[in-house]
Amino acid sequence: MRIIAGTKRGHKLYGFEGMDIRPTTDRVKESMFNLIQDFTAKSRVLDLFAGSGALSFEALSRGAESAVCVDRDERAIALINKNNASLRFTNVKVLNCEAMRFLADTKEKFSLIFLDPPYNKGIISPIIEEILARNVLEKGGIIVLESDFSDEHGDFDGFIRLKQKKYGRSYVTVYKRG
Repeated sequence: MRIIAGTKRGHKLYGFEGMDIRPTTDRVKESMFNLIQDFTAKSRVLDLFAGSGALSFEALSRGAESAVCVDRDERAIALINKNNASLRFTNVKVLNCEAMRFLADTKEKFSLIFLDPPYNKGIISPIIEEILARNVLEKGGIIVLESDFSDEHGDFDGFIRLKQKKYGRSYVTVYKRG
């Protein structure tokens, strides 16, 4: 894994070793950021299910204003902190917290939310509904969802589906808050 573009282009990221984790591949990440290039600069990023933090770090490298990385796995939190120690971004907040708990407790608003939840757990709809109910995504902001082809979800009230692309088993869907 590496940073694809921006101020930290080419910087290698630490990844998970020997764990049952499926990081977003560089190819999918590059395509994902091509889909959202008009929304990245100056965005306030929330990365739920952050894993290694790769999506947040890519956004920061491309000019995002700040990022909050949330993951409930302590190993992921350690990895995000290790990557950030290497990258030296000063505008990153890393939280060891369950996603729904974070959404319930936060008062912050974001303009770009990355969702890459564990596949086939039935949590996509509840998470997106909570984002809307808690007003966590600002009007005109976007959600970038990476999901498995078998994860059932469609359109959501309050959001417009801007784009969807298929990459192998994965879909990247971009929703905009109306």
